Amino acid sequence: MKLTFIGADHEVTGSCHYLEVGKSRLFVDCGMEQGTNIYENVEPPVPYSDIDFVLVTHSHIDHVGLLPYIYARGFRGRVIATAATCDLCHIMLKDSAHIQESEAEWKNRKNRRAGRPEVEPLYVMADAEGVLTHFEAYNYGELVQLNDELTIRFTDVGHLLGSASIEIWMKEDGVQKKIVFSGDIGNKNKPLIRNPSYVKDADYVVMESTYGDRYHQKGSDHIEELARITQETLDRGGNVVIPAFAVGRTQELLYFYREIKERNLVTGHDGFEVYVDSPLAIEATHVFKTNQLECYDEETRIMVMQGINPISFRGLTLTISSEESKNINFDPTPKVIISASGMCDAGRIRHHLKHNLWRKESTVVFAGYQAEGTIGRTLIDGAKSVKLFGETIDVEAQIETLHDISGHADKNGLLEWACAFEKKPSQFFIVHGQDSVCDRFAEDVEKMTGVTARAPFSGSEYDLAVGVWIHEAGPVPVSKKAAATKKASTVYARLVAAGQRLLAVIARNEGGANKDLAKFTDQIHALCDKWER
Repeated sequence: MKLTFIGADHEVTGSCHYLEVGKSRLFVDCGMEQGTNIYENVEPPVPYSDIDFVLVTHSHIDHVGLLPYIYARGFRGRVIATAATCDLCHIMLKDSAHIQESEAEWKNRKNRRAGRPEVEPLYVMADAEGVLTHFEAYNYGELVQLNDELTIRFTDVGHLLGSASIEIWMKEDGVQKKIVFSGDIGNKNKPLIRNPSYVKDADYVVMESTYGDRYHQKGSDHIEELARITQETLDRGGNVVIPAFAVGRTQELLYFYREIKERNLVTGHDGFEVYVDSPLAIEATHVFKTNQLECYDEETRIMVMQGINPISFRGLTLTISSEESKNINFDPTPKVIISASGMCDAGRIRHHLKHNLWRKESTVVFAGYQAEGTIGRTLIDGAKSVKLFGETIDVEAQIETLHDISGHADKNGLLEWACAFEKKPSQFFIVHGQDSVCDRFAEDVEKMTGVTARAPFSGSEYDLAVGVWIHEAGPVPVSKKAAATKKASTVYARLVAAGQRLLAVIARNEGGANKDLAKFTDQIHALCDKWER
C-alpha cells in the first residue's frame, strides 16, 4: 500500500500521484506542466500500460492534460470522474491535442526553413480520442467499488463544474486505510457553482496549497469592478480584452456581464458587444447551459428552473471560425473580447493581445492565476513589451486585475477545509503549491490541526499501511538539456512504451493455451523479422 509523489510537488501544475494497493495500480490526476517549472518530475515506477485506473479530480489541463500522452504510451485502463468532468474533458483534451499538433506544425515550418530537425507533438488527436473512450462517469456521493481492493467517492469541492475531492478506501492483506485527495479546493460564494463540501474522516490527506500564502479581499464586488473597467475603456474608444480560462472563468464572466447589462451598469454604449472568441470556451459554455444542474448553486438552479439562462444575454456573440475571429479586430467599434487561453500561452488570445496591447485606449483584464513564465504573468508584473508571433509589441494598454476572482480557496479557506475533518488523519501531504509556499503552509496546517504535515518532493514514497516514509526525495532542479532530449525523443519513447506493453501482455498470458501462445509468438517473430531487415 504505497503512495508515490510524481507531479505538482513544490510546484503548482502537472498534478499526478501514484497509488499501489495490492495488485491495483492507479494515478490520481495526470496533469500537464504549464509555465516555468523548477524541479524535475520522476517517471512513474511502472509502465503506463500497467496503470489500471486514473481517478480525475477535475478537467483543468494541469490535472488531465497528459492523459492522451500516457494513452499513446500504452495506457488502456479506466478513467473515473464525475459526469460533468467527463463532459468537459471531451472538449478539453481534444482542444489540447489540437494545440499540440498546431504548435508542432508551426515550429516545423520554421525548422525546415532553418535546416533544423523537425519536432513531434506531445500527442495527437487520435490519442485524445482514444483515451476518451476509457472514461466512466459517476455522481457526487456515489460509492463506486472499483474492485476488491478499492472503493471511491467524489465530493463536490466547489472549484469548477464537476470538480471533486476523492475519497479512496483501500484494502491490502487485511489492512484497511482511507486516503483523501483534496483536488483544487474552491473559493466560496462563486457564481454558478456550489461552495466546497467537506470530508469527515481520513487516515491520510493529500492537500493542495495553491493560495496557501495569501488572503482574498473580503467584499470585492466583481460586477461593479468589471462595469467600471468596461465603462472607462469603452468611453476611451478601446476594447476590453480578457484572457480567460475556457472552462469555468469564461462562464463566470458571462454571468457578470449578464448582470451588468440587466442592471444598466454601463451607460452610453447601449447594446455593447461581448465576444467569446474560443471554440473550446463555446463548447464548455454549452456544457454549463444544458445538463449540469447537479453542480449549480441554489440561486443558479432557481434561475434555470424559471427558464432564465444565467450565462446568456443580448449582445453576446460566439465566434467559432478563424475568419470570424479575425473580423473582431477589423471592426473598430469598442467591444469586450473574452478569449482563451487564460495565461496567454496559447490560443486566439495572443492575436487579440497583438492587436490591442499597443493601444492606450484598450484594457487587458486578468481574471485568474498567472503561472511563472507565462505572458500573462509577464504583463501583470509590469512588462513594457512582449514578444508575440516573433514580433515585439509595446505595452501601452491599461493592465487590470480582477482581484480575488480566483476559483481557488485562499489560506483561510484551505485551513477551514483541513480543520473540517471530524476524525483527524494521521498525516497531511501538502502539494500543488509554489516552492516558497508548500513548506510554510504545511507548518500552518500542522499548527491548526495538530496533525503532522509534510510537503514532499517528486519521487518521495510513503508506506500507507505502516505509516512511514519509504523514501524522502530531495529537490532535483530542471535540466534544460534533459528536457530538450526528452522532447526530441517523443517518437522513440512511444516505441519503448509499446515494447513495455507487449511484455506486460506476454506476462498476463502465462498459462494460456499452447495453440494461442504459439500463434502469438509467430506474430511477434514476424514483426521482428520485418524491422530487422
